[in-house]
Amino acid sequence: MNAFTIIYTLLGGLGIFFFGMKFMSDGLQAVAGDVIRKIINSLNSNRFLAVGVGLLVTCIIQSSSVTTVMTVGFVNAGLMTLKQAIGVIFGANIGTTITGWIISLKLDKHALLLVGMGFIPGLFSKAEKWQHLGRTLVGLGFVFIGLHFMGQALAPLRDNAAFIESISYFTGNYFGSYFASILMGCLLTMIVQSSAAMLGITMALATAGVIPYHTAIALLLGENIGSTISAMLASIGTNVNAKRAAQVHAIFNILSVLAVSLILPYFIYVVDAFIPMDPAFRDADGTYPNVSHHLAMAHTLFNVGAALLFLPFIDFLVKLVTKLTPEKENEREVPHLLVLGDPSNMLPAASMAQAESELRKMKDIVERMYKLNRDFWSAAEYDPKKLAKVIDYERITDNIHKEITVFLCYVMEKPMSHHQSEQIQSMIKIADELESVADYIERLANYRDRFKKDETLIGDSRTEFFQFFDEVWNFFEMVGNGLEDSDVLDMQRIESKSNELQLWADSMREKHLDRISKGTYPPVTALTYSDMVVALRKIRAHSFLMAGAIENFHSKHE
Repeated sequence: MNAFTIIYTLLGGLGIFFFGMKFMSDGLQAVAGDVIRKIINSLNSNRFLAVGVGLLVTCIIQSSSVTTVMTVGFVNAGLMTLKQAIGVIFGANIGTTITGWIISLKLDKHALLLVGMGFIPGLFSKAEKWQHLGRTLVGLGFVFIGLHFMGQALAPLRDNAAFIESISYFTGNYFGSYFASILMGCLLTMIVQSSAAMLGITMALATAGVIPYHTAIALLLGENIGSTISAMLASIGTNVNAKRAAQVHAIFNILSVLAVSLILPYFIYVVDAFIPMDPAFRDADGTYPNVSHHLAMAHTLFNVGAALLFLPFIDFLVKLVTKLTPEKENEREVPHLLVLGDPSNMLPAASMAQAESELRKMKDIVERMYKLNRDFWSAAEYDPKKLAKVIDYERITDNIHKEITVFLCYVMEKPMSHHQSEQIQSMIKIADELESVADYIERLANYRDRFKKDETLIGDSRTEFFQFFDEVWNFFEMVGNGLEDSDVLDMQRIESKSNELQLWADSMREKHLDRISKGTYPPVTALTYSDMVVALRKIRAHSFLMAGAIENFHSKHE
């Protein structure tokens, strides 16, 4: 095989490998999209849970780089603390080891069968879930086809004297050579920006006998450092905590590699003890079939061991990066409310989790508006500061509504399941209704300006208004609680309450008309009271529409 054939076969195999990984990842994401969103939403201050979240998400999406980039985005958006992010990063490093085990299965002989089996669900079932599972199988088949072509391209190099001479410095026989191999693995991973691809190439090189086993381990360690480049690039232009999260990823991986480098012979001994098959065994075709299992185990032991070693020192890592990247007084960030991350760096499920969190913030602001408005109207004295605060809150909800809508529209441009697309439409609808409720709360507050200073409702109209105000508020809370927990969303009860409030509003209107006919109120007061009741009716209507959108959002995917 000449040089040209080797190069184009290697590049073609690498392209097929990349395509397979992407296809498999997309299929897994579509199948497990709801799972990913729920996993991310379940995150709390427990460091072990954070590690579990990073591990599970990375196992599903088959990319630690994507997980860490998303983590940086979440920290930038204020949806994840730095301490939580460190745990997720540890878990992502562990989760990426599953790729090595998949590659080590040596299913290239059955790759075409996997591709064929992957098309069967699409032919005989219209269920989206089965089609995505088939897509996953097709992707897995292409991964092994790509590895097969890479192996074919690399095999002749083990007997090529010129090539062997050119890589002699990377044999790993002494410290300088070993360090050079780590550096090479790091640089190549930074260029490719895919540790999974570099892991596949390293395993292919070692299996073909082009590089020795210990050189492959050195490359593998370097690849762990190189994988941090994606998060570092993603942190450019983010806030100080997001930058710290990316720095922790780099520091953690560098320190872990240095620690293993000091005990490398013992590390290799432990790896070989876990895998009884001899890595030096050579098959009749000149390949080393056992070395990939040893490399997969080395990758796993390294990342699991590093996570266990540094997990008790998360607080120390937080303090370290805080000192390395201090927060300047003139650059102190406010709690993040208005700016979502870049959806191009996130999975649809993760983007949805972020938007869902922003919806909850928006709902909380609307609730604060409601309480503030209640105090504003019930106070004997007119307080312009409270009115200004209500108006300020309404501006915030406008900004959040606009950003959520634009953000989710960008998310919908990415490949996703039909169910995810429907959920995003429901989220946009929820944001619309929350913004409408906020508008009517502001309008309700502004109506008090029609009264003279320190003048307000009196008598029966005041009592009726506040009773209705409180009932509408309770109704909104009943609906809003469903956004936090789908189990408390009782649509039958909500519909019944909505109808009850509608009848109540009609009754208030009749009583109000009766009072007007008796000349109880001056025209301005009569008109204002009528507008106030209409505003509360609109809040009820938009709350009911929001309940339907929340129900659709939480609907089960079949």
